[in-house]
Amino acid sequence: MTEIAAPTFEGIHNFRDYGGYRADGGTVRRGLLYRSGQHVGASDADLASLAVLDIRTVIDLRGITERELNPCRRHDGWEGEVIAHDGETTSSPPHMDIGPEVTTADYARDRMLAVYTRMPENPAMQAMFGRYLRALAEREGASLVHCFAGKDRTGVAAMLLLHILGASEEDQYAEFLLTNAAPTLHVLRAQSVPGIEARLGRSLDEDAIRALLEVHEDYLTRFRETASAMAGSLDDWIAQSVGVDDDLRSKLRIRFIA
Repeated sequence: MTEIAAPTFEGIHNFRDYGGYRADGGTVRRGLLYRSGQHVGASDADLASLAVLDIRTVIDLRGITERELNPCRRHDGWEGEVIAHDGETTSSPPHMDIGPEVTTADYARDRMLAVYTRMPENPAMQAMFGRYLRALAEREGASLVHCFAGKDRTGVAAMLLLHILGASEEDQYAEFLLTNAAPTLHVLRAQSVPGIEARLGRSLDEDAIRALLEVHEDYLTRFRETASAMAGSLDDWIAQSVGVDDDLRSKLRIRFIA
C-alpha cells in the first residue's frame, strides 16, 4: 500500500484514509474513504483540515445518547449529510462497556472480546453497516465513518468494505491494527479514562487501559468467526444480516476500485 500523509489533528483521534490497499482488479481509491473517532473535541485547525477533504457524507455509528453527550463539530459551510441510527447502537461506547472486575489487561481483553461477539448479532449495528455501505455506493464525494473511539465499530465497518472490495485478509487485519499506531491516543485517553475510572471507583492499570483503548487481532477474529457461525460464512452474513446483494457489491467495486 502506498502511504500518503494524513492531516495532523489536535482533537480528533485515529483519523486516516483507509484506501490504498490492493483489491480485485486494482487498488482501493484514495481520497474518498476516511475513518476516525468522534469530533467532539475537534479544534478550529482540525475543522479547517477537514474542510479541504470534500467529505459530503458522515456515517456516525454512535447511538443517540452518545451523540447527545458528545456532539460533533463540523466546519462552517459544511452542507453534507450525517447518517445515524435513531436509537442506541450499544449500551455505551464498546471500550467503556465494562464492569467492576475490569482492572487488569486480561479482564479488559475478555470484555473487548465479548463486545466483538455481540456486535454481529446486534440488529442496530447490522442496520448501520448496511446504511454505511449503501451510502458509499450512492453518494458523491468523500465519506467519513466514525464512532466514539474510531476503532471497534468503525474498524469493523472498514473491514467489511475492504472485504467486499476483495482486499486480502492480511490487509484487512493490517488496516484494523493501524489504530495502534495512531499518534492521538492521548485524545481518546482524555475522553475515556476519567469516565471509566469514575464508574469503577478505582484506577485502571496501564495495561488494562491499553487493552481498552487499542485493538488486537483476536478482536477482529472474534467478530469474523461469530458472523461466520451465524450465517455459514462472512460473505453470507454480509448478505443476510447487512443486506448486501450482488448489485450493491458491484456498485461498490465500480466506485472504489481503480
